[in-house]
This record gives sequence, C-alpha cells and structure tokens, in this order.
Amino acid sequence: MSQHKINHDATYEGGMIARRTLIQVGISLAAVVTRSGTGLAQNHRNVALTSSGKSLSTVKALFFDVFGTLVDWRTGVAREAEALLKPRGISLDWLAFADAWRAEYMPTTEGVRSGRVPYVKLDVLERQMLDKILPRFGVKTLPEVTKAQLNLAWHRLDGWPDVKAGLARLSRRFRLAPVSNGNISLIADIASRNGWRWDAILGADIAHDYKPKADVYLAAADAFDLSPSSCMMVAAHSIDLVNGGASAAGLRTAFIARPDENGVAKGADRLVGKVDISASTLTDLADQLGV
Repeated sequence: MSQHKINHDATYEGGMIARRTLIQVGISLAAVVTRSGTGLAQNHRNVALTSSGKSLSTVKALFFDVFGTLVDWRTGVAREAEALLKPRGISLDWLAFADAWRAEYMPTTEGVRSGRVPYVKLDVLERQMLDKILPRFGVKTLPEVTKAQLNLAWHRLDGWPDVKAGLARLSRRFRLAPVSNGNISLIADIASRNGWRWDAILGADIAHDYKPKADVYLAAADAFDLSPSSCMMVAAHSIDLVNGGASAAGLRTAFIARPDENGVAKGADRLVGKVDISASTLTDLADQLGV
C-alpha cells in the first residue's frame, strides 16, 4: 500500500473520529442546555406565580421587618439585661423584663404616627420606654452610663438560625433592604453582628415616620426607584402585611412564621389574612421564589 493511501486513510479515519466526537459533545451540550432550560423555566414559574395564581414576575426588591422577623429580640434583650444588671446585685425575671419593654413599643411609636409628637429615632423612644418600666421591676436607681448601655441591648440581637443563609440566597435575584422602625445605626449594628449584607437600610429613619404608616413602605420603594408592586414586604406580623401596612400601600407580601418569637409556641406560626406567599423560614421563602 502506498504511503499516500495510508496517509489518506489515517486522515479520513481521524476526521471521522473528530466528527463523532463533535457530535457527541453537541448531544451532551444539548442535554445540558435542555436540563438547564427546564430548571430555569421551573424557577421562572416559581417566581412568577403565588399559590393563588398571582404574578410575582415584576418583584425586584424584598423589604424585611427586623424585630421578630429576623432577630430573636426577646432572648437577646433578656440576655443583655442580665449581663448588665446582675453584677450590680439586681435580680429579676429577665424574660418578663424584655416582654415589658417590648410591650411599650406600639403605644410609644403611636405618638409619632398620630402626629402628637415629632419624629425621633427609635433609640430615643426605647430609652423612654426603659425609664418607664425600670421602676416596675424595683430598679429605681441606676447610673446613667448603665442605662445607656442597657438601651443598646437592641443593637446586640442575634438572628434566627435561617436568616443568614436565606438572605444570601435571596440576594442572588433581589435587592434586599430592612424596612424597620429601628434607626439606621441600630439596624447597621445588628447587620454587622450577624454578618448580613444589605443593599440599603430603609424604614423609619428615611420616612421620618413609623410603620405601619403607608409612607414608610412607599418611601422604601421610592428609594429604589421602584413601584410599590415591584416590592415585597417580608414580615412575621399581620400589622406589617394585611392589617393596612404594606398591602394597603400596594406592595406584595410574604409571611414568615416565627412561632417562638414571644416565647416557646407563643409567636405566629400562621397568618390569618391574605398574603402572596406564606413561608416557614427565609430559606423556604427562597425555595418558593425559585432562588
């Protein structure tokens, strides 16, 4: 056999092998694209529709309530109070103390919502609440520096176990911001403590008003140059979602169950009212949004 024919056959055989390889690669790539396309389509369906069939495809930003929804305020405040007051010989029911402090929250912020008093930061109002409840627990004299440190208990709260991973997943698709009644320095300290990253810190300090006033939610949407319907409020409380609040302002709504917020089995594990999504955790919310 001539050298020319050997070279020709080898070239032909090599070309056939290369062609078969390219075809096989093409088939494999097509399979990957098909699988990926199916997954993307499924994710799109998850994002686009709620359980009631409403479209969520226009949602671009998620807003979060903080106290109770993202952080365990009750355990944190009780822990901080004990750490500061017990060394001074003060002994009391630390969880009851946290509950009493929190119970003053809505009546005190109502002064601003109603227009009876001008807007001041939540830190200022928390201090007013603290001065009001200390005598009830027999604490009648306390150095000013200790009161100031105790008032910062709300800056040192821990997130619920699902929050960090949930926020990380949700940030892949949405802009994220707290829309809290907490002032910016308070919310920034909580984020730093827990390793959370926000695209902005919105809420009362931006609107100079307190939730559930509509202007707080609307100011948050405006800060991102979005329509209210392009934003979703995520909260564990009906006051943020269905009783006026975000839904009345035109935002989409997502409920997160926090059954232990006020003590074991004393929080909300389900919401009475109509919301777009109801989830057990932030990671469950991410699942439902297809992230």
